[in-house]
Amino acid sequence: MASTLLSTRDLHFLLYEWLDTEALTDRPRYADHSRETFDAALELAERVATDHFAPHNKANDANEPRFDGERVHVIPEVKKALQVYAETGLSAAAMPASVGGAQIPHVLSSACGAFFQAANLGTSAYPFLTAGNARLLLAHGSPEQVDTWVRPMVEGRFTGTMCLSEPQAGSSLADITTRAEAQPDGTYRLFGNKMWISGGDHELTENIVHLVLAKIPGGPPGVKGISLFVVPKHLVEADGSIGERNDVVPAGLNHKMGYRGTVNALLNFGEGRHTPGGRAGAVGYLVGEPHQGLKYMFHMMNSARIGVGAGATAVGYTGYLKSLAYARERLQGRPLGDKDPTRPQVPITEHTDVRRMLLAQKSYVEGALALVLYCARLVDETASAEDEESRRRAHLLLDVLTPIVKSWPSQWCVEANSLAIQVHGGYGYTREYDVEQHYRDNRLNPIHEGTHGIQALDLLGRKAVIDDGVRLRLLLETARGTVSRARELGGAEAEYAELLSASLDRTAETAAAAWAEGDPAVALANATPYLEAVGHVVVAWLWLEQLVTAHGREGGFYEGKRAAAAYFFRHELPRTGPQFALVASRDRTVLDVSPDVL
Repeated sequence: MASTLLSTRDLHFLLYEWLDTEALTDRPRYADHSRETFDAALELAERVATDHFAPHNKANDANEPRFDGERVHVIPEVKKALQVYAETGLSAAAMPASVGGAQIPHVLSSACGAFFQAANLGTSAYPFLTAGNARLLLAHGSPEQVDTWVRPMVEGRFTGTMCLSEPQAGSSLADITTRAEAQPDGTYRLFGNKMWISGGDHELTENIVHLVLAKIPGGPPGVKGISLFVVPKHLVEADGSIGERNDVVPAGLNHKMGYRGTVNALLNFGEGRHTPGGRAGAVGYLVGEPHQGLKYMFHMMNSARIGVGAGATAVGYTGYLKSLAYARERLQGRPLGDKDPTRPQVPITEHTDVRRMLLAQKSYVEGALALVLYCARLVDETASAEDEESRRRAHLLLDVLTPIVKSWPSQWCVEANSLAIQVHGGYGYTREYDVEQHYRDNRLNPIHEGTHGIQALDLLGRKAVIDDGVRLRLLLETARGTVSRARELGGAEAEYAELLSASLDRTAETAAAAWAEGDPAVALANATPYLEAVGHVVVAWLWLEQLVTAHGREGGFYEGKRAAAAYFFRHELPRTGPQFALVASRDRTVLDVSPDVL
């Protein structure tokens, strides 16, 4: 029976037929691997996700973590699943060999991870946050910090978090007030509060490694004065054993509409609930240099943004597959023109509007999966390409695509989940079916790791224009290479190539028009429609890439690709015209409206 988590056939197409992941094994970084080890990793991920993560997804949602004033309680199935995840080596799969990892390519680990995100978004959050935490410390931590904190995370004994936001600051990190006071022994004592901390407290593992943004008194104002610290739940002794409890405790838990299985906490640092070394203050260890914390944290934030897009894609994908399975079995009504009530009812896939909703979902989720895996492949290029120019180009492409890979799936795979509910009809919004939970879980992703609007400001305000627009030009140049190949094929591919070519031109022209007055307030007043339009253009490009790859190949799978691409080019890409026109006009409606009239 085919999985309703993800399509393994689609993953194989994207990984091997399109992205040529197997070719990575020719590079020294991945030379220990082969197609066989890649397939084994995918099979293991699907099996563990299916057998150990998916079964408690609804229980995780119905019985969310609770705080009794002393301890945070999580249903036992979560700990059991995480133990299996670690015991099978999945927690170490993508980590470097230098810390005991299997060092598989990032594109493959992203594909494996999508199974867990589709199966149980709440439980999967713990290991994925931990992986991001570990990668940050590998990049910016000291050898001692790597040995003390990263190795146990790779082994699955510790989990990790990222602590940025505060109740009064939200996304405005310049306004954080958590302070870090230097101590004679080289450590720091932290005092303050952090809000919205996923995985912030639990007893699922031996320890929790918090990465905390704080300000050292006397440092520069605003974001230039932010430093980064490791603040563990428990201190660690010289021999690696767990020591005394650190002065970091939950003040309470946030109760969200989705992701209910992930502990989400307000954490207090240094309030004196625990007294390490006999006094109040959370013991912290500076990462890297003082006042460079935000730069370091962006290493984890950008990884997390790609991860949010991947999670949104996975939840949209499983919702699509479940609604497709339902539609194929659900009998209701008769074809148009057949009014004979004695004739049997037909599967609802026979109804045009249901096919429209299924095709829309397919175009969104398969397009989003292509986007996520393409970005993951760029990560591998930055890490393993043999020449500096290839690494540089991959880095620039990834930089401009990061706000898109975070936000586009978070918008359109939520729409896919909405359509999945609609396909189910009245059953769709009942708790007996999975799709209502998928929608609630996925609706958080437009906010996670920088809201939709923040990503829009990043794209039009920075990525499209800094360094004389080199990132955007490279993206358009790369997409135009696909246009050229598609034109040579003729037929539908050539037709769509012309549509995409025009959209690529408008992408560049609109950015220039938005900035024509040189006033950031005017240019960025309509940054969000620009992000949404460019996102659609990028996904159209990746659909054309898939069509070029599928050219001349026969069978139902490839026909499905062609149908979804046709839908996207004919129903979705035209949405961008009015959006580009609005941005290019430098419309001032939202800029000039008085808050008093809202």
